[in-house]
Amino acid sequence: MTDEVQSFISHLIELRTRLLRAIIGLVVVFVALFHWSGDIYALIAMPMLHSLPRGGQMIATEVTTPFFVPMKVTMMAAFLITLPHTLYQAWAFVAPGLYDHEKRLIAPLIVASTLLFMLGMSFAYFLVFPVVFHFMNSVAPAGVAVMTDISKYLDFVLGMFLAFGVTFEVPIAVILLVKFGVVSVDKLREARSYVIVGAFIVAAVVTPPDVLSQIMLAVPLWLLYEAGVIVAAMMVKADQRRAGNLPTIHS
Repeated sequence: MTDEVQSFISHLIELRTRLLRAIIGLVVVFVALFHWSGDIYALIAMPMLHSLPRGGQMIATEVTTPFFVPMKVTMMAAFLITLPHTLYQAWAFVAPGLYDHEKRLIAPLIVASTLLFMLGMSFAYFLVFPVVFHFMNSVAPAGVAVMTDISKYLDFVLGMFLAFGVTFEVPIAVILLVKFGVVSVDKLREARSYVIVGAFIVAAVVTPPDVLSQIMLAVPLWLLYEAGVIVAAMMVKADQRRAGNLPTIHS
């Protein structure tokens, strides 16, 4: 075999090894948590249960739902717990092909993106869910008993977690766009008005049809964009200072 073919096969083997390690880590944590799957679901359901009237409860409309819904929640918890390990496996796979300055950039961004995603989920759980669920239950017509199906509730929660988690990644996207020269900091500042409008459009699409929850997503989205612009500007100035301090080579 040629060197190129051998190199390609070795990369495939390395990729398989890294994927297997990530999957094994996920399965091990999932199995360890499965005994407490009901407690984990109760924790996820707490914002809704606290917003229901006294004596209110959630329901399961399918035979297998009481088993599969807690299992899905446990899988999500295992994924979040093993996320650092999974990202490390991805990092270990691509690191040998990166330059030193790329390693110095990507490693902090991976850590920051993980923390921001979890921060977005925490924001949704502790701040958005109580407000949204209380509002939804308070506007129910008289004589209507609010009893949410646990499967539908899980789908809603996962969608909101994903929406807020991705939203909190905006600073990372802004920094990367500037760092790789796709757009300048000045252009990002000029686009501020469009970003604000876009933030409310995105919030209207991914959140329930109430103004309060849309504002609670749109405002952080805009503020995170501004934070990304500030950090990107600081990085550009730091790069300019380092470039200015480089010795000039005369021929």
